Amino acid sequence: MKTYLTGQIKNIVLLGGSASGKTTLAEAMMFEGKVIDRRGSVDAKNTVSDYTEVEQLYKRSIYSTLLYTEFKEHKLNIIDTPGADDFVSGVASAMKVADTCVMVINAQAGVEIGTQTTGRWADRAKKPMVIAVNQLDSEKANWESTIDSLKQSFGNRVTIMQYPLVTGQDFNGFVDVLTMKYYTFKDDNGTREEHEIPAAEKERAAEYHNTLAEAAAEHDESLMEIYFDKGELTEDEIRKGLSIGIKSRSTFPVLCTSGKRDIGTKRLMEFVIKTAPYPDEGASFDTETDENVPCKADGPTSLFVFKTSVEPHIGEVSYFRVISGKVTEGMDLINASNDSKERISGLFSAAGKKREKQNEMLAGDIGCTVKLKNTKTNQTLNSPGIDRKLKAIQFPEPKFRTAVKAKNEADDEKLSELLNRAHNEDPTLIVEYSKELKQLILSGQGEHHINILKWHLSNSNKIEIELFAPKIPYRETITKVAAADYRHKKQSGGAGQFGEVHIVIEPHVEEAADTVNFKTGGKEIRLNIKGREEISLDWGGKLIYYNCIVGGAIDARFMPAILKGVMDKMEEGPLTGSYARDIRVAVYDGKMHPVDSNELSFRLAGRNAFKEAFKKAGPKIMEPIYNVKIYVPSEHMGDVMSDMQNRRAIIEGMDSEAGFEIIKARVPLAEMYKYSTTLSSLTSGSATFSMKFADYQQVPADVQEKLLKAYEDQEKEE
Repeated sequence: MKTYLTGQIKNIVLLGGSASGKTTLAEAMMFEGKVIDRRGSVDAKNTVSDYTEVEQLYKRSIYSTLLYTEFKEHKLNIIDTPGADDFVSGVASAMKVADTCVMVINAQAGVEIGTQTTGRWADRAKKPMVIAVNQLDSEKANWESTIDSLKQSFGNRVTIMQYPLVTGQDFNGFVDVLTMKYYTFKDDNGTREEHEIPAAEKERAAEYHNTLAEAAAEHDESLMEIYFDKGELTEDEIRKGLSIGIKSRSTFPVLCTSGKRDIGTKRLMEFVIKTAPYPDEGASFDTETDENVPCKADGPTSLFVFKTSVEPHIGEVSYFRVISGKVTEGMDLINASNDSKERISGLFSAAGKKREKQNEMLAGDIGCTVKLKNTKTNQTLNSPGIDRKLKAIQFPEPKFRTAVKAKNEADDEKLSELLNRAHNEDPTLIVEYSKELKQLILSGQGEHHINILKWHLSNSNKIEIELFAPKIPYRETITKVAAADYRHKKQSGGAGQFGEVHIVIEPHVEEAADTVNFKTGGKEIRLNIKGREEISLDWGGKLIYYNCIVGGAIDARFMPAILKGVMDKMEEGPLTGSYARDIRVAVYDGKMHPVDSNELSFRLAGRNAFKEAFKKAGPKIMEPIYNVKIYVPSEHMGDVMSDMQNRRAIIEGMDSEAGFEIIKARVPLAEMYKYSTTLSSLTSGSATFSMKFADYQQVPADVQEKLLKAYEDQEKEE
């Protein structure tokens, strides 16, 4: 395959809801570029994009797929992304390396939740956007309602460039108000015929043309002057203005397509080539030190790996964009994250699993290579002597968590290995063994997301797993002052064990002064602070440990042992075995034996003194609270609100955005298990949500009672 210059490359990402026709449109684009000689279909399970077994089984895109086509002396790199929110990883990674978004709209449904969700990703990434209204040949296609929903969602940035004369089965062309031509298609292979606009449509087309010219003129002063002087702009002048508007995201041109019948595909690609940004005008790449890396073929070589996958008979495939310089087969590069040396053993342009060998690729191009040893997603490869580490892709927070284990214990080690590999392929799949919960926790974007992984483990790796409700990482703390003492004494012939510890504990409040006078249990305690140790706990919160021993009641060498005993119960709280946090512990008295005292004795004494004091100090269980944001159509608002109230949610506010209502709430993690499935059921799949850890709050009294009873029953069983 020939080497394309930076000025001959366009990088686009196909966005949109499920069933909007992205994959089918991509087939038509590759067919027009002669990368394939016949178009496949999702139903026939033979598309270039959805080539994995699981995608063909479900008849939908699950992974983002890199494709390319060659058209009018240009190479178009196309990333076909999934429409379902569960598989948003592919959207996030594509946004990093694409320069232009093509938002594909199903003309039967208009703007859907998938449109909104991926549109927000485009907003955050500040990516230019072109809108392709697809499936205009479908029986239920409705042009007017689709345009209304687009304007409601994206406002006056929506600019009509093409419109159909009819929709449904008779759809066979459109009026293009940029070229002021009427295009029809006489077959399903993209054979285009050009006509004059019908007389009955000339007034309507002229009106749209003027609107398009005005939109173009708004983006350039020289064009505005020409428009005022002449009252019109040429096609090239309009295109120039639109190009500026697209790059600034102030214009979203709307085009007509039917990917299934290859209508409008060539025109869409022509428009992208002539108006969308080239790589050196598009995506901006900054290093972690905020240095901007210019897209120049004559600069030092830097590649950014945005996706990795493991394929049968091939191994690991790494997908990258050439950020700067050029890459050639056999080139040695250095990984900026781990300093390992990587050799580019093969260089390919990818169209799904079809790979076209290349000798070199220049700045702005997107391709793949195989069998890199120590390079994963989000890592940068540089030519030797260049120290650049590009900012990482920001993947969304998990929305679904489950505990997982192998049905056969003999598979445990292999399961951990496969789950870590799955995370490398899809960073939104997060796996961790919780020492606290004694469970392997798997987190993802939804139940379907996890079930796809389960399918792979079962069918590709022959490992059966069980998924079950995960434990909640509760925290324990105290609400008042308490004191306790404990004597550990053991005599069993020879040297014995002896250690006595007196402690007082209180809640820790950040920046509060150290307390020296206490009144608890009918007695007053005055501390003489000799030493203070502040420990930031790995699980959040703090432990403040005071040495207040006077008169040598306990030798200083035993103080660390007492702290270890306290930490034993901080790591396994007295109430439910959860981590404890935000407590001040002062050791103010005790006794020791000149022969029998040792570190173990004082560790045990400290542990038990702390446990007794804790239970007298108004102990409380705290639960993790998450900030939840739900995007829901107004007609489902009541059902979603009612469900939230049943989950002990605190509604903090409501808003609206582009036809959707937004509910902002604080919800306990314990109430969010399988919420993605429930929300989909309540709203027929038309809502989505995000969640992020906020803080820990005390559980209500009735919930605490249930948790204490459950822990007590568990201990009896054990």
